[in-house]
Amino acid sequence: MIKVITYGTFDLFHEGHYRLLKRAKQLGDYLIVGVTTEEYDQIRGKLNVIDPLMTRIENVRKTGFADEIIIEASAGQKFRDIKKYQIDVFTVGSDWVGCFDYLKDYCKVVYLERTKNISSTMLRAQKTHIQRFGILGTGRIAQRFIPEAKLVSGVSTQGVYNPHLESAARFAKQWGIDAYRDIEEFYDAVDAVYIATPHETHYDYIRSALAHGKHVLCEKPMVLRREQAQELFAYAKAQNRVLFEAVKTAYCPGFNKLLGIACSGMIGSVRNVDACFTKLEKPETREMNDLRFGGSFTELGSYVMLPIFKLFGTAYTDVRFDTITGENGLDLFTKAHFCYPGGVATAACGLGVKSEGRLVISGTGGYIVVEAPWWKTAYFEVHYENPSEVDKYSDSFKGDGLRYEISDFLARINGSVRNEFKLTCEESTAMAGVMERFLEGQGRNL
Repeated sequence: MIKVITYGTFDLFHEGHYRLLKRAKQLGDYLIVGVTTEEYDQIRGKLNVIDPLMTRIENVRKTGFADEIIIEASAGQKFRDIKKYQIDVFTVGSDWVGCFDYLKDYCKVVYLERTKNISSTMLRAQKTHIQRFGILGTGRIAQRFIPEAKLVSGVSTQGVYNPHLESAARFAKQWGIDAYRDIEEFYDAVDAVYIATPHETHYDYIRSALAHGKHVLCEKPMVLRREQAQELFAYAKAQNRVLFEAVKTAYCPGFNKLLGIACSGMIGSVRNVDACFTKLEKPETREMNDLRFGGSFTELGSYVMLPIFKLFGTAYTDVRFDTITGENGLDLFTKAHFCYPGGVATAACGLGVKSEGRLVISGTGGYIVVEAPWWKTAYFEVHYENPSEVDKYSDSFKGDGLRYEISDFLARINGSVRNEFKLTCEESTAMAGVMERFLEGQGRNL
């Protein structure tokens, strides 16, 4: 008898789950299905699981394919189960290709092709609709989106659009989704759009997607003019659609814990914020050559402005910029100095100058320091006048961190406003206004 084992969360049970179990059963004579607990899903970074464990087990049982159902509750269990149940074949979906090759020493490993275009349920009516996501753009950040999105329950990535069809086709083949030649067909196939295109295209794509009734998650900077941000948020509201700016730090658990500590009075009143984010880009990249929209501040400014606006608000009294430019005139390093009643702040970013990328929040009773990469906040310290008195805090930051913004975006689509405070319309609009002021000061024509 050939024994097969597979694992999954099986949340919001749909046709893709059904087909995977059916094909897993066809690989042998006896199928064992491991259903993960909510606690283990959280540990491994899967977010937004909706159905309780017993509901998910019952949905697997109803298919009739599982000869035995077990519960997966801890790391390392797959290896132990393979030994315990004398498994011949381990199988999971193709979106996990390569992740479980280490099990080949103990049994055969089979990756089953994923089911495209999930939109319907098999066994029951959904309480929460699975949102079909489409991706605009095929660059580096788009490459990170799909692995992160698959770890948010209730999201199915359907396809990709790029006016350069060959780029879309390569991307679609890599991730097992559909490539669209026609943007109207693309919009017809999705409920929500993730925009990961060059900065200057964001406004037109956002407005187009909203006009087609789609929710929009747009990479930072969302737009480069205050007036555009105001217009788009107003248009999204009129269309009854969600518009989110994807500054991932705003949504990560550690950063929000940090803000809570900073505003709790533990360090007194906040008087100064210094945020720095630098990385060395290759000379041939778009960021280093786009004379209208490239450079350090347009690329990284959203990150370093975020803690300033969260702690001091958007009503600064003055902002000025100090910039080091390269031979082509683009900024290699920029410092933005903000003045507030009772506080000052510095936002520094660079693509051609490397610095110590820390976040320091100074108060009347102490200070908070977060070492680089603070924009992936997982650990920070609170220091006081007595140097031996240090409070240490930590929180999770899984993968590339996009799963947190995707999860909050999905919650907003499903009607929750609980996390709306993490990055408000006013804060996104203020960021666009600072971007506009910087680019005008650089003599760049918007």
